[in-house]
Parts: sequence; structure tokens; C-alpha cells
Amino acid sequence: METLASFIDTLGGYVWGPYVLLPLLVGTGIYFIVGLKFMPWRNIGPAFKHMFSGRKSDASHSGELSPFKAMMTCMAATIGTGNIVGVATAIMIGGPGAVFWMWITALVGMATKYAEAVLAVKYREVTPNGDYVGGPMYYIKNGLGQNWKWMAVLFALFGMVASFGIGNMTQCNAITGNLAETFGMNQYVVAAVLFVLVGIVLIGGVKRVGDVAGLVVPFMSVAYIVFGLIIMILNYDKVGPAFMSIIEYAFAPAPAVGGFAGSTIVLAMRFGIARGLFSNEAGLGSGPIAHATAITNNPVRQGFLGMIDPFIDTVLVCSMTAIIILIAGDWSAAERGSAAVMTSHAFGHALPGVGQYFVAIALVMFAFTTILGWCVYGERCAAYLFGHKAIKPFRVIFTLVVPVGALMELTLVWSLSDLFNGLMALPNLVALLLLSPVVFKLTRDYFNKKDKGHLFDE
Repeated sequence: METLASFIDTLGGYVWGPYVLLPLLVGTGIYFIVGLKFMPWRNIGPAFKHMFSGRKSDASHSGELSPFKAMMTCMAATIGTGNIVGVATAIMIGGPGAVFWMWITALVGMATKYAEAVLAVKYREVTPNGDYVGGPMYYIKNGLGQNWKWMAVLFALFGMVASFGIGNMTQCNAITGNLAETFGMNQYVVAAVLFVLVGIVLIGGVKRVGDVAGLVVPFMSVAYIVFGLIIMILNYDKVGPAFMSIIEYAFAPAPAVGGFAGSTIVLAMRFGIARGLFSNEAGLGSGPIAHATAITNNPVRQGFLGMIDPFIDTVLVCSMTAIIILIAGDWSAAERGSAAVMTSHAFGHALPGVGQYFVAIALVMFAFTTILGWCVYGERCAAYLFGHKAIKPFRVIFTLVVPVGALMELTLVWSLSDLFNGLMALPNLVALLLLSPVVFKLTRDYFNKKDKGHLFDE
């Protein structure tokens, strides 16, 4: 078993290393940002306006979920442990400068997720029972043709396997461990309750997932940001130095101090980029599966919702975690322990008696919605591979795995999750680059038909 774990770690390290996936992910984002003439950055404000208007869907359009709920289903899977634990991990290893490179991945990732959402709606299909299915496997098959179908099959296979790891077992484990440590709850009771709650939601299918995500994700995201702002206001004198340390150590080595072993610029870049991509999932190919369900007839309109996902996830939510950790000032302490413990201590230090409990609740809620979102991804991958009849059995198996992940040791599962997440991204990124002319043409056509002040009107 140790030999297998070592092999998987080595393989995962190569896939996610500086010569394969990281430059491909960042390079793809840069390519789309330039190709779109920086459109995602220039239209952040109008995109947020469209997000709020997307809560209502046009009855004349086709799809399953309102554009807003489709986006929230995507964000349910995106905003999770990476926003709390992933940020702390990046700082622990790469130093404060890693946060700057997380921001960079989000800014270029906006263009990548825009392209993913556009292609998801453009090439989606409707099943005989009326489900709207899309994502990389469909825009590979329908956009690139039958000769590329093998790549679509690989993505679906990798996505289905990854859903049990990063989308289920690791999230369940984080929930039980967090509640046991913070509130002293019995892990078996937590696992049982979690099993029931997940089962109740998943029985209702993608529409119930969309309903739950549409309530929980925006509420917890806003609460997390507001809570972070309160801490920043109460510690206003430390906010400036925290931001300055991020900028300074993004371009200079961070010296060894306390329990921190020091960090080079390369290390800050590597872990900042890796954790940023882990958090916002830009380029992994998971998000477009959710965006394909949107009730819309215009791929570009849904693309605008896709592009602000990384901005909310990383620039807003992840930044709150990072600033509070740096405000607390103990990120370099030898006794800081795990990344989750470091974040909890930082919130508790910044707001004694309340902070550590809030971050524990936030982690539980974020992880729970991640489970739901990734079930949608996994079942759609299973349906592509085995047909629509595979969806219900998949939901049953996915639910049965919940208590297993909640209670078992997951060292090997974490390694497998990282590996299969990386393997998902490879065929998706190749497809995005090959289909980029379609994205650019659809975008040009859309903007040519709209006046600047009415980009998001029908």
C-alpha cells in the first residue's frame, strides 16, 4: 500500500508539476484573456448585474435551472475546503507571496471559465427525459468530431472517479473532523446525519441540488466575506502590512521565521498557482457541466456568469482567509499545526470566542455544498459513459460512500483525488484551445449586436 501511495504521489506531482499542468492551465488562461481582448476584466460590473438578473429565467428559453442556480451549482462545488484549508496550505509552504499568485490564477481563470461556460451551452444535448447535459465530453464530441471521442470518454472517466474523491470522501472527512475537533461531536453521529442529509437532497436530482445551492452558497459566501470585513475593520492597523507582505514576497524570497522554513519566489508561485486552481477549478472542466443546465438560448450570456466564479471564489472569499491569517501573525509559528488548525486559530485570534466557531461552521457548509455539486458532475459523467439509466445507481453509490469518507483515513484518497483532478484537466484544456475560434466568434457576434449600455438585455 505504501508503494502504491508513493507511486500515485509521484505521478500526481508530475501531472501537477511545473512542466505539465500548471503552465498549461495558466497559459490557456492567458491565451483566452488576450484573445478576448481582456473582455472579462472590462465587464466584471455588468457580469454581476447579469448574475442578479439571472435569478429569473425566460420562459421562452430552454434548460433546467435558472442561470443563477446553474452558476450556484457550479460554485457549490468550487467554494469548499480549498477556500479555507487550501489558502492556509499555500501560505504555510509558499509564504504570503503565494496569495498574490492565487489572485493571478483567478484573473486569468476568469477567461478560461468564460470559455468553458460558452462551449457548455453551445454544444449541450437534451436527453430523452428532458435533462440538459453538457460539459467537456459534449463539446469534445460535438465540437471536435468523432475522431476526438476517445478524449471525451477519458474526461468522463476521470471526472466520475474524481467525484468520489475530491467531491465526496475528502469533503465528508473534513466535515466530521472539524465538528469533532471544534464542537466535540461524535464522528459516527455526524457521519450518519451527513449520510441522511446528502441522500435527501440527491434524491431530488439536479433541480433540488440547484435549489439548495441557490440558497446556501450565496448566503455563506456573503456571510464569510462580511465576517472577514468585520475582522479587518477591527484590526485595521494590520491590514496594510498584510497586503504589503503579499506583494513583497510575491517577488522576493520569504525568509525563515518561527516554524516557517522560508520560501523562494518559485515556491510561492508554484503553491499559489496550484492552490488557486484547486480552489476555483478554472480549466478542470467541472464547472461547465453545471453551466450546461442553464435556462438560456445564448451561450455568451451564461459565459458571463462563468467568468465571475473565479473572481468570487478566489479574489473575494480566498482573500478573506489569507488576510485574516496574516493579520493574526502566527502563520509562521512552529506550533501552528495543520492548515485547518492554522486557519481556525487565526480567526479565533482575530475575533476571540467567536472566530474559530464561525470558520468551523463555514467549512462544514462549504464542504456540504461541494458534495452536492460534485455529485451532479459525477452523475453526468456516468450518464455519458453508461447512459441515462446509470444516474440513479450512481446517486445511490455516491450517497453510500459518504459515511465511508467521513470515518476512514484518507491519505491515499487525497493523492488519488489530486491525480484524477489533474487528469480531468488535460483533455479539457486541449479541447478549449482547439475550440477557441468558436469562443472568439460567438463573443464577437454577441458584442456586435449589442450597444455598450445594453450588453445584458435580451
